[in-house]
Amino acid sequence: MDSSATMSVLAVLLLVLAVAQPSGADTPCYTRLFSFGDSLTDTGNFGFVFPNDTLAPGLSLPYGETFFHSATGRCSNGRLVVDFIAHALGLPLVTPYWSGKSVEDFAHGANFAVAGATAMSPEFFWKRGYSAADADTVHLDTQMNWFRDLLHLLCPNDLSDCADMMNTSLFLVGEIGGNDYNSPLQSLMPFEMIRSFTPSVIDKISSTVTDLIGLGAKTLLVPGNLPIGCLPLYLTTYKSNKIKDYEPETGCIRWLNEFSRYHNKILMDELEKLQKLHPNVSIIYADYYAAAMEIFVFPKHFGMEDPLVACCGGVGPYGVSLTERCGQGEYNLCDDPQNYGSWDGIHPTEATNEAIANGLLRGSYTKPPISTATNSCGRLTELFSSVEYKVIYDV
Repeated sequence: MDSSATMSVLAVLLLVLAVAQPSGADTPCYTRLFSFGDSLTDTGNFGFVFPNDTLAPGLSLPYGETFFHSATGRCSNGRLVVDFIAHALGLPLVTPYWSGKSVEDFAHGANFAVAGATAMSPEFFWKRGYSAADADTVHLDTQMNWFRDLLHLLCPNDLSDCADMMNTSLFLVGEIGGNDYNSPLQSLMPFEMIRSFTPSVIDKISSTVTDLIGLGAKTLLVPGNLPIGCLPLYLTTYKSNKIKDYEPETGCIRWLNEFSRYHNKILMDELEKLQKLHPNVSIIYADYYAAAMEIFVFPKHFGMEDPLVACCGGVGPYGVSLTERCGQGEYNLCDDPQNYGSWDGIHPTEATNEAIANGLLRGSYTKPPISTATNSCGRLTELFSSVEYKVIYDV
């Protein structure tokens, strides 16, 4: 992204921050941000939960090189979507749960996301014939247990004392569920079996949202899945000689993107049901898919030259291989990650994360629009016109 485009995005985020403040108030519109999920949201928990896995992505350079200039546990070259959301809402970067020790460490919230996390437990996969699921995999139930433990730390006498905090906190529930499909897809498990997981994955996300509401959450932002057919790893793994297997407007794998839309459609339907059951709660769907597809359909609009190529990885047309991994061995590293949509073949670059966050914050890719769903934040307006990718959910 060129310097003028970067300044425009920064100006947008500053304006969003300004309008997010209630008139005459000096405090952020949310007092805390709590987040759950996997590597798309993990800001450092993995290294604490799995200290012996020193080769995991995010724990060494070049991960983190662009913004932090050191590895922070984030699976990107810089900031994640959750970082941009926190900044735009006037909050500091969210503390990874396992790096905090005292009440003061969680004054602005906590992040429970862990790279590799799934929605479902390992037992779910074992019962369905996928024996490769690790017994120590973190899943949504695990993260919810950590959250309950944190509530007991913050409100040791009575959880009802946390009511005001819950009322004024934003809960980012995801992205989660991608790894329930990623590992089986990479192991070439029959696709129809993988597709059959989706209703259970959505039910687990739904029950987690319901549990949070039961604990007092009033505003929940629930992301859908990214267009996985545009990931360099899958473009390499499922390379095809058939033109019909690819989307002509993007070059992404058609059937994988259809699967992402299938997951997202069921999730949206479920969130609509939950909203009717809880009319006094704001349940907002975050359309990561459509926000990301803007990049793949209109890469020059974002100053990107290679949206389907990994910046960091191996050789090959998509910048990945099955032998070289970013940060390990003799890997290749691009000169300017701003020109790339993917960082390591499966995780977005900071530029992509920024574009997704901006699409959410201005309200174009949240349903209902975040400006109408977040009463405590004043009015979050759409600050400039956007080339919008119109999604048709053909499931």
